[in-house]
Amino acid sequence: MSIERQSSEANLLPLIVEPEQLQEHLDNPELLIIDVPVNGDSYRQGHVPGAIFLDFRYLMRGEGPVPSDVPSVEALSQLFSALGLTRDTHVVAYDDEGGGWAARLLWTLDLIGHTRYSYLNGGIHAWRDAGLEESSEPTAPSPSEYHAEILNPNALITCDEIKEKLDDKQFAVWDARSKDEYDGVRGNNKHLGHIPGAVNMDWLNAMDRHRALRIRDYAELITELGVLGLTPEMEIATHCQSHHRSSFTWLVGKALGFNMRGYAGSWGEWGNRDDTPIEK
Repeated sequence: MSIERQSSEANLLPLIVEPEQLQEHLDNPELLIIDVPVNGDSYRQGHVPGAIFLDFRYLMRGEGPVPSDVPSVEALSQLFSALGLTRDTHVVAYDDEGGGWAARLLWTLDLIGHTRYSYLNGGIHAWRDAGLEESSEPTAPSPSEYHAEILNPNALITCDEIKEKLDDKQFAVWDARSKDEYDGVRGNNKHLGHIPGAVNMDWLNAMDRHRALRIRDYAELITELGVLGLTPEMEIATHCQSHHRSSFTWLVGKALGFNMRGYAGSWGEWGNRDDTPIEK
């Protein structure tokens, strides 16, 4: 089966959608709006009208040596069927924290070849900041029969692939953790530090705190990433501790036109193995 590769013209909404743009399409039957909050109370207190709730824990395997890994295709099929996903559905994801879990959902969709998706820029904070109507009534999904397959494996990069590519000048690692984690002065893993050659931009630094946590100015971000050595023609792996924060940096890089791959194992895997090189 070929990967779904819809052109941007075929998509209902752009990759990064503003609250007012989304509001104009709320009645479109092809739209599936999914709220993936860190705090479940956020959804109950108020959400985009028609949005359904997703517990972010379903986006990770949750067991085994790498609990942050991608769920099995059986689990993904079950999840997306429960959410009501179809091949024609355009998903808009958002959360209450500036994009981490929403982006993990979009990255998972990208992995299974479903490219009809958007991120509500700034999430519920931006929606509220725009003064738009909220609903406090839960929306029940309309279940479907969705058979997930890993149709776009390049969205993902493994620990072993990263190890093989460390000497490749056209390959780079964007560590989305805090500076303390990157420097190896904080963390709960067996080994602390960072992947050799990795550059550090904390995921929070890609958000505009003065604009309701929207993605920062693109030109500024491209300049800052360029100073770190990240450019659009490179292959860039991004990670954090569990590919939650780095799902957002994956999304930001994608919005900027960079060639991004997400490392689902992240430091939870790299920092707990004994065969992975580490710098401090």
